[in-house]
Order: sequence, then structure tokens, then C-alpha cells
Amino acid sequence: MKYQALAIDLDGTLLIGDTLPPGHRQAIRDAADAGYKIIIATARWRQMAEGIASEIGISAPIIACSGAQVYIPNEKRDIFDHRLPQEFVDELFPLCDANRCIVTITTNTNTYLVLDGEPDPTQMPEEMKWMPKLVDSGKSLPRIATVQGSSVVSMIKSELKEKYSDTVNIYDSIGPSGKLVLTMTAKAANKGHALLATCQHMGIDPAEVIAFGDAENDISMFEVAGASVAMGQAEENIKSAATIVTSANTEDGVAKIVNKLLVSGDL
Repeated sequence: MKYQALAIDLDGTLLIGDTLPPGHRQAIRDAADAGYKIIIATARWRQMAEGIASEIGISAPIIACSGAQVYIPNEKRDIFDHRLPQEFVDELFPLCDANRCIVTITTNTNTYLVLDGEPDPTQMPEEMKWMPKLVDSGKSLPRIATVQGSSVVSMIKSELKEKYSDTVNIYDSIGPSGKLVLTMTAKAANKGHALLATCQHMGIDPAEVIAFGDAENDISMFEVAGASVAMGQAEENIKSAATIVTSANTEDGVAKIVNKLLVSGDL
């Protein structure tokens, strides 16, 4: 198979925490120089992904918010944009506001952080804003919401997950700190659908893409890509969904596969 593109998750895959390891940076830069198209596919907001792309030295299509958004940097526009439904938000926000937890929601251009006490703004990205209550976030529906806090997570799963199973994805994921995070997006928002939209925009066949990931939200991307690579530290269900398994993200797992691809042209 002749592959043309790499679709790469960030947290737990290309990154270690918030850091891009030198081996991964160089391997992706080498792949781009060799003609491979690079697609960043992350649960985080697109500005953060743009920062990583800039650090590598590429202008990459960005699948952001766990597949709720596909942003084309050089055109400064979205080609895919799905929001959580209003009726779900109307239940989620009061539930979170009434209980102690840490919440992030990403709307149009901002990501809002809700937690007890205002954090030092100098320690937050420019696009992230603190607010005391979710109800203060305005009228824009979120592309993605994440929640930390065991009691609130349990309530969401017991009170909302089944009720909104037809319209909302609710699943566990691992945040940059390594902690468990409950993630919520619209049903149509997943990395697989977003990758299909990205490939159509780029004029390539999804079968010509190699997808890299480490978490449950990467499986839909594995299912539509021509080949897939699970990170060594991933859970067994993620590994079993992938074509091959590489080393952990802390052991240059992405770089090992990319460097092999650049030498042999295959996995």
C-alpha cells in the first residue's frame, strides 16, 4: 500500500504531557519533507494543535475537540463542526455548577475552565478563560466538554449517558496529566467521521492514511484509515483495534514507525 498521509493524536501519542519529544518532532518533520501529508487529530482545542504544528514546522489540517471540528489553517475555516445539543447542555451545566468538579468546554474560539477559585491567568493559554459557573459561558454551544471529579462523573453517567445515547458521545479518556477525564461530544463528532471529511477535502483516499493513537476516541479513526498504530501504553482494546502496536509515547513510539516508513515505504 502506498500511504500518503499520517493522522496523529497528540496526548499520549505524539506528546508526553505538554511536551513534544525531539525524536517525534524530527520524525514528523522528516515525513512532511518526504511528501507525507500530516493531519493532527486531538481531543484538545485547535489553537493548541496549531502550536504543535508550528513547533514542528508544518501547516496541518487539524481534527480538534475529539472529532467535533476540522479546521484548515491555511484557509482559516472549519470544514466540519458539530456541537453538543442544547437539551443536553441545559442539563449538564446546572449539574456541574451544583457540584464540585473541574470542567472545560470549547465553544467558537475560546475554551472555558470552571473550577473553584480563579487560577493565575499567566499560567493559562491565551484562548483559555476561567469562569465561576458554566451558565456564564454565553449562548454558543460547546463542541466538546470534559469533566473531572468522581461524584459528578458518576452522576453524568447514571443520569445522562443512557438518556442521550442517541445524540451524545460520553466516554472516558486520559488527559495530559494522565488523569481520567469524562469527555462529551455530539454523536456525529468522532475522529473517524472527521478523518473522512479531512480526506475528502485533501483529495486523498482514507485507505492511504496511517492513524496513530492511544485512546478509545482513536478507534473510530483506526476503523476508516488504511492502517493504524496503537501506542505501547494503550489499553488492550485499543491495541486490538490497531494494525500494529508500537512502543509507548515515552519511548519514541511514533518516531519508530515513521522512521521505518520513511526507509521501507511500509509498516
